Order: sequence, then structure tokens, then C-alpha cells
Amino acid sequence: MRKKITIVGSGNVGATAAHWMASKELGDVVLIDIIPGVPQGKGLDLLEAMPIEKRDSFVLGTEDYKDTANSDIVVITAGIPRKPGMSRDDLLNTNYKIMQDVVGKVVANSPNSILIVVSNPLDAMAQAAYKISGFSRNRVIGMAGVLDSARFRAFIAMELGVSVENVTAFVLGGHGDTMVPLPRYSTVAGVPITELMEKSTIERLVQRTRDGGAEIVKYLKTGSAYYAPSAAVTEMAEAILKDKKKILPCAAYLEGEYGIHGLFVGVPCKLGARGIEDVWEIRLTDEEMAALKKSADSVKELVAVVGV
Repeated sequence: MRKKITIVGSGNVGATAAHWMASKELGDVVLIDIIPGVPQGKGLDLLEAMPIEKRDSFVLGTEDYKDTANSDIVVITAGIPRKPGMSRDDLLNTNYKIMQDVVGKVVANSPNSILIVVSNPLDAMAQAAYKISGFSRNRVIGMAGVLDSARFRAFIAMELGVSVENVTAFVLGGHGDTMVPLPRYSTVAGVPITELMEKSTIERLVQRTRDGGAEIVKYLKTGSAYYAPSAAVTEMAEAILKDKKKILPCAAYLEGEYGIHGLFVGVPCKLGARGIEDVWEIRLTDEEMAALKKSADSVKELVAVVGV
């Protein structure tokens, strides 16, 4: 029997994730949304592309959570973007209410699923999904670090004129201005970038990584990134569905790791069939640890607003 993947939200991120996953033949895909006709139309369009792509993934668009029953993975992209004049707390509270509705329906229909949260603000929404679902911590994961690391890798590869396949990068912490790119652990063909670039160049690339989402918003003006975020969540889903034991930076609920308790923070995780199968604690300098704690504190502020 093929695996079943539900994607909640058929906007740009959700629909593009469905595209990546179906084209990789990771399983059958259910695209669900509250907007009448949109998931059905996008789902049917994608299904009709499968004969051309020579893939046997079945794609269904729906507004009914019964169609999502017994999903192996549920990707949650639902939520509203921050609008002009809207406070951060307003955004948090609105998206928290959406998360309560969505997660409740997901748990009722797919009690054994693994949740991957993409909705923003990412770390706070992952924490909300964890608390609402009642799932064990290995089954609720936030997508942030894979995206942020991919941006860092792209910028490193462009700067040095090398293949992106040669570049590895680690970005820890919350998804936002306080994320913690780690140049010491970022390499090109195994060589740390600290040996290949001037400090000022590295600092410029680190800042561009932190501003990665805002840079795209500035260009698009009426939207935000979706190709790279949807590719990132697809890599996470593939690692779980194929039990790859892949080490990826993910937002995970920490219970003492890195000295952080009861909070979702981006750290290196081993992803396999059970979701997060291990959290890797890598040695950090005092400066790196202080930056990670600062990032965790900013997440703590967000979760306090919605009381999770």
C-alpha cells in the first residue's frame, strides 16, 4: 500500500509541496483547504500531470477531512500572513485559532500521523500543534532549518562558484531574525568555510540568510517564498517515509538538550520512520550557545502570547 500524505492549505506553499511530493512519487497526496473548489482544481490539475511525469501518485483535492483519514504524514501550511496594520500578537492569536481547528480534525482522522508544521510564526505554531495534538514529541516537527540551511548553502555556492552538492550548512535556532547560522560547521567538500572565505564575507552571507525570506517578499511585494519552503518540507517528508535516518536541522521540542526545556527550537535531528528519532547535541562555543539561547528566548516570547 502506498503511503498517504495530507497537505493542509492549498496556497502556494501547500500546492507546490504537493507538486514536489507527487513528482517524487512519495505517496498519494490529499490537498485540503476551506476555500471551495481550489484544492479540487489544483489536485485534479496535478493528477492529470502524472501520466506525463510517469508517476503513479494519486492526488485528491478536498474540503472534507474524512478524505485525509489514516495519513502517514500531515503537512500543515494553513494560516494567514501578517497584513499591514496587524500586530504580531493579532497574527499569533489568529493563526493559533486556525491551528486549533486544523490539528483537532487531523488528530481525529489520522491519530497515528506525523505532523510537519510550516505555518508561521513557525516555532510557536509547532509548539501549539504539539500541545493541541497530544502527540509524542518525535511526531511533531517544525520546518525551518532545512529552508534556512538551503539558503545559506545557495549563497555559499554562488560566492565560491562551486556545486551546491559540495556545500553543507547548519542553521540552528528559531526561524527568523535570531536564527543561528554556524560557519564552523558549514563546509565545501568537507572544508569549513572559515578556511575559504574572509570573516566579512561570511558575515555578509549569514546576514543574507537571516534576511532570506524578507528579500523574496521585497521582490514579490504581494507574496512570500514558496518554491524553497515546499522543497524543504518535501525533503523532510521523504526522509521519514523512506526511513532514511537523515540528519536535518528541524524545529524540535527540547527537553533539556542544549540547556533548553519545553520549547521548539531548531536543532540537528535524525529523521526516520518514527519522525524525530534523535536530537544531536553538537559542541557550541560560548558565543554560539549565547546566540542559541537568545533565539530560544524570542520563541518563548511568542509562545507566551498564546499560552502554549
